[in-house]
Amino acid sequence: MGFRSSSITFIFILALIALPVLQSVPFIVLHGIGDQCSNKGVKNFTEQLKEFSGVEGFCVEVGDGTWDSWFIPLGKQVEIVCNKVKEMKELSKGFNIVGLSQGNLIGRGVLEFCDGAPPVKNLISLAGPHAGTASVPLCGSGVFCIIADKLIKSEVYSNYVQEHLAPSGYLKLPNAIPSYLEHCKFLPKLNNELPGKRNSTYKKRFSSLQNLVLIKFEQDNVLIPKETSWFGYYPDGAFKPVLPAQQTKLYTEDWIGLKTLDEAGRVKFINVTGGHLGISESDMKKHVVPYLVGPTKKYVAQDQRYTQNNSRKQVLPELEETKLSNKVLLEEGSSSYNQKLH
Repeated sequence: MGFRSSSITFIFILALIALPVLQSVPFIVLHGIGDQCSNKGVKNFTEQLKEFSGVEGFCVEVGDGTWDSWFIPLGKQVEIVCNKVKEMKELSKGFNIVGLSQGNLIGRGVLEFCDGAPPVKNLISLAGPHAGTASVPLCGSGVFCIIADKLIKSEVYSNYVQEHLAPSGYLKLPNAIPSYLEHCKFLPKLNNELPGKRNSTYKKRFSSLQNLVLIKFEQDNVLIPKETSWFGYYPDGAFKPVLPAQQTKLYTEDWIGLKTLDEAGRVKFINVTGGHLGISESDMKKHVVPYLVGPTKKYVAQDQRYTQNNSRKQVLPELEETKLSNKVLLEEGSSSYNQKLH
């Protein structure tokens, strides 16, 4: 009897050892332009992701947040975040990235450019201008916007503007592709667009993702075109039609590994109702949280009840509509200064 009891105990211990460890890697949130980690919308979003997923998460700030998100070039912003993630012991075994608009480009920069960083497992992109943007609306009348407006009205592909206005690094004017490729400092490198200079390391790192989750907002009037959230864009030389990602050279020639990921079933093209970054709790639980909890841990999204006025509770504030002038402007890719929670 004693031998049998010991055998059962031994088998039980072996079974415990053989079970997969239910451990998820932490996540980081990278906010968009004109925002900062301490702002109510981003803070609530990060806290709710932690609550829904049960996973440790952090909003990683870029410098001083609001100011620096506008006026530090994206290459430098990537460098700042790269150094931070390498210093965070919590991320040493890998991490997930949740990007908000412009923050997605910083996240991809960390993934592709950051030597010696812990591995990025999943990239969950909310309204990311991955293929660029064809215009940038004025942001308002505050001091940041006055400075940005002066830069916008000058030559967007000049060295000065590229070095002093972050969104100029992903402005892609279809009618100025030669200037874009020659002078735009960030997106051509990130998307491996430069003929003869395509970097196999960037492609290898990007295609190493376990999942690339691309969330497009159906009523997004900030990203031009909104399909850039799915790597869709205009053809060179024209502002129409909008090509789906699968018809762009970036995809067909597989410059960064998007086609590789897609054919492996690791790209999720998700469309949700709402304006720019206006995501509901139910959509968060359905489309974001499952990629944070880890492959060995099952998550069941709960249906979100509607409020009495039949509108879904907004976790992130929608960007207020910004008037565009008749000129082609630099399109802001992120959060508004005057945020409202719905």
